[in-house]
Parts: sequence; C-alpha cells; structure tokens
Amino acid sequence: MAQSSFQEISASDFFYRNRDIAGFTNPSRAIFAAIRELVENSLDAAESLKIPPDIYVRLSPEGKEDINEFSPEGKEDINEQVFRLRVEDNGSGIQPRFIPSAFGQVLYGSKYKLKQMRGTFGLGGKMAVLYGQIMTHKPATIISSTGQAKIYSFKLMIDIQRNRPIIMDRKVSINKEKWRGTIVEFAIEGDYLRARPKILEYFKQTAMVNPYANLTFVDPKGRLYRFTRATMEMPEPPKETLPHPYGVDVELLQRLIYVTKQKNLLEFLKNHFHRVGDITAKKFLIFSGLVNSVCKKHNKLSPQEIGWDNGQLNCSKCKKEAKLSPILCKKYTKLSPEEIKSKDGQLYCATKCKKEADLGYLKNPKKLSHEEIVILMQNLKKFKEFRPPDASCLSPLGQDLLKAGIMKELKPEYIVVNQRKPSTYAGHPFIIEIGIAYGGEIPKRNSFKIYRFANKIPLLYDEASDVSYKVINAINWRRYKVSPDMPIAIMVHICSTKVPYKTVGKEFISDRPEVRREVANALREISRNIRHFMSKREHVNLERKRISIFAKYLPRIAEFSTSLAGKKERPDIKKLIASVRKYGKKE
Repeated sequence: MAQSSFQEISASDFFYRNRDIAGFTNPSRAIFAAIRELVENSLDAAESLKIPPDIYVRLSPEGKEDINEFSPEGKEDINEQVFRLRVEDNGSGIQPRFIPSAFGQVLYGSKYKLKQMRGTFGLGGKMAVLYGQIMTHKPATIISSTGQAKIYSFKLMIDIQRNRPIIMDRKVSINKEKWRGTIVEFAIEGDYLRARPKILEYFKQTAMVNPYANLTFVDPKGRLYRFTRATMEMPEPPKETLPHPYGVDVELLQRLIYVTKQKNLLEFLKNHFHRVGDITAKKFLIFSGLVNSVCKKHNKLSPQEIGWDNGQLNCSKCKKEAKLSPILCKKYTKLSPEEIKSKDGQLYCATKCKKEADLGYLKNPKKLSHEEIVILMQNLKKFKEFRPPDASCLSPLGQDLLKAGIMKELKPEYIVVNQRKPSTYAGHPFIIEIGIAYGGEIPKRNSFKIYRFANKIPLLYDEASDVSYKVINAINWRRYKVSPDMPIAIMVHICSTKVPYKTVGKEFISDRPEVRREVANALREISRNIRHFMSKREHVNLERKRISIFAKYLPRIAEFSTSLAGKKERPDIKKLIASVRKYGKKE
C-alpha cells in the first residue's frame, strides 16, 4: 500500500501555484491587475495623510527603445510581451525597515486593520511583484521616503518557498528636496493590446470615484492619458475601530482575551467592543446569566424584572434600587458587591466563608474555560440591545464629491445622487452611495451603463454576478419613465470595513440581503427624481411641438386677418405665442 506524503508550503508558494485566485488568470488580466493593485496602494497612501493624490503610471517595453520594435512592421504584437511597469505616488512613504517585507513577503502589510481601506488581503502589491518575478525572473526596484532626510532604494526578489524577501541591493541617498512618496518598478509579462480597453476604463472610473486625484498614464507607445482632479476637497480619512459584538466568533474572542489587560468581564466588554458602554455591558452580563441582579425585597431578579432609570439598575416591582451580584460561593448564594473581594483576578467571599467564588462580572476573562468562551460568544450574537456600529470607520465620498466625479467624466445633462444612512451586515458597517446620470457623453446602448465601486475601487469584471446588477435588472423601470435604450448611467458605491467580495480578486459583491436591500432602497429613492425629470422633459417636448404649430400657422392667420380687416399693420405674433407658452422662454 502506497504511503501518503505530507508537506507544508508557504503563502507565497500557495499563490505561486494558484495565482488565478488573486485575479492573475492570463497575461491581459495580469497586467491590468498589477496596475490596479499598485494604483490603489498609492491612493490609500496619499489619503491616509489627506493629501490629494498625484499618481504617475508608465508601462514601457522592457529592453526596447521603441515600441515599433515589437513587430517587423511597427505594429503591436498580439502575443505577450515583457513590459516594465513603473508607479510613482506622493503618498506617506514607507519606513525603510518595512520596505523589504512590504513588497517581498506575501500576506504582510498594513491593511489588517478594522477600518475602510481599498486593500483587504495584504496581497495585491506583493502578488504583482510575485507574478512579474515568476514570468521574467527579474528583481523589483522599490524607492521610498517619508519626507525625512534620506531616500531608500531596494532591489529585491521573493524567496517563494520561504516567503521571505531577498535583498539584492540597498542604497541610501540624501533627500534634498524633501520628497515624500513611493516608486515601484518591475518587469512583467502581459498582453497590453487586449488589456488596453480595461486599463483605460479603469483609469476613467478611478478618476470618477476619486475626483480629487491626478492620474497620469503613459502606455507602451508613449501615448499620454491624463485625468486631472476636479476638486481639492477630500473626504475625511477613516478611523480604526473595535470589533462589533455581532461580528465576533470564538477565535476572535479568544484572541481578544489573550491580549487584554482588563481584569474583569465588565471592563473587558467596555474596552474591546465597539459602542459597548457601562449600561450595555451590565445588561448583557445579566442577559447571559453571568451576573444576577438582586433587590433587597425581591432577592434575585430575572432580566424581565429589571428596570433602568438614567443608567441606574432598578427593580421593576418595587421601583427600588437593585445591585449586580455575581453567582458566588457554594455556601452563600447571594452576596452584595461590598462582600466580594478580588485577588489576582480571582473572586473570594470577603466577609463570610473566605472561599473561592464562581463566575461573575468581576472575574478575570483569562480565567474563562473554553466552554464558557463559546457560551459568551453565543450570547453576544443573541443579545439584541447592542447599538449598531457608527460610521467613523468609513470614508464615503459624499454627495458633492460623487456628483463632481460624475460631472467631470460624463458631463451629463441631468444628475441625481443619494447617500444612504449607515447600515450593517454581520456586525460590519457599510454605506451605499448611488447616482443616476442622463445624457451628455453617456452613449445610447441596449442596456444601462453600470459603474460599480467598492471602497472607491472600480469593479470591471463579472458584472452579471454583482448584487447591484441583479437589483438594477429586477426594478420595473417603466414606472419611472425610463427604458434601457436611453443614455443613462447608474453608479453604485459601497464602502465598508469588510466589503463582501465573492473572490480574492475583488471583482464583484456577493448577494447579501442587507446590501441588496440598501441598494434597492437607494435606487428607488433617486429613481423618483429621474421620473420627475423625465416627466418634465416629456412635457417640455410636447410644449415645443405645440408652440411650433402656433409659430407655423399664426403668421398666416395674422396676414389674412389684417387684409380682411383692411388694416396695414399686422398684430404682434410674438406676444400671442408668449401668452400660450406654459414653460417659459428657456424651456
């Protein structure tokens, strides 16, 4: 019988073998994904300091002085070619001790924080460098400075089997101009001819959803594409937040208990969970059965017999003050807080038997058993009085910036935007922003032009799988006087601490009921505005036809009436037309 052999592989080795998971499925998709990931890192770096981003991207043929050398006839070859990709930004820069691992160690990065960020998995930039190394076996060059006295330059490769950076060269130069930012340059094999439409569309949509950014792209033929900012105004950067109780599982709870410095459950809940205050923590402890509530007259109270008055715990029967009392020692079952003593995180009966006490709100969370942690987690999910997450950890565009971006790129005749109030799914806050534009530079098609964004990232692939596409196609647009063959564009933007992507490649949003509901409600709300606009437009067109009939026949009627009356001067036709006009001269 053959023996099975087992082996361990590193994270970089896994993605080397399964690079399709990260979106590097073929040469055209790979070159698009590499540009996208590096541009998004640059945008995050600039926005972290609330600096309007200036990003320069250049894709040039590797080892060729002229693109015409691609083929004997001076035309672009449809086959894959090796290019050199260079991305420069004016972001925060990277401290020198982090540079090698930031670009040479897969699943290492600054993205693993609970706040809105474009990057999610700490994978994109490293995956682009890894793919370039796999296909060309050439090192990447990273240059960065935080604006201090020195600029650091590294030439590195990735040790795929060990998932560690290999530093091939390191240079330090004087930063005379106090430059701040990062430059990433490496060789990559790709099919630019097929990727070109998606790359240009990506830059256009990125400029739309980031109207405060300057984007410059130079393609392999030297053609310059520049997307200038429309405003200097920027949204507030997101703030890091704590996990919400509804989004906690057993593993996260154990990690929080492991790192906590709090000595009792009450303080643990207040300091490690989002929007959990003293009253909410006490209510939860009573709900979970970890704490008894005791009234002098009625002794132990059930959760239904507890009342709260300005943060004070009361007995709902006698309306007198009640106290929290842990389930204590085996000999005495009811002790007041004054009769409890805590030593080294353990509870003791202080005035009676001096014996060890059981679980209560003063117990050290590190003393919880595995079974007690599981029960605690289950009760966190069941408790209905936790407050919903706030939106301080999010950075939505806002209606003004969204409108500015759409106006800059599409120049529509009419535009309406809407931002929904913060909502949650599985304890993760999210905000839906939607805009509808009509006319202008929007082309007529057999269907609506849909622009999908997540955390200010354009989503260009797998449109039919996205929840926004499904919601848009499920709406009866005829009731809003709209048809798919009209020049209409619909923009849908979701921002969240955890965007519900369906794949690691970040191409489409999964169909979560909470997200679907918010998208549908936002669409219906702004569709009423587009219906009003279309109705008014229809009335204006009818009025224009009506006035044109008057303008055609009134001069003849006036001329005949003048001759019939034997007068020389004809009546003023303009006054007659103005008297029957409903919508004014401008209409």
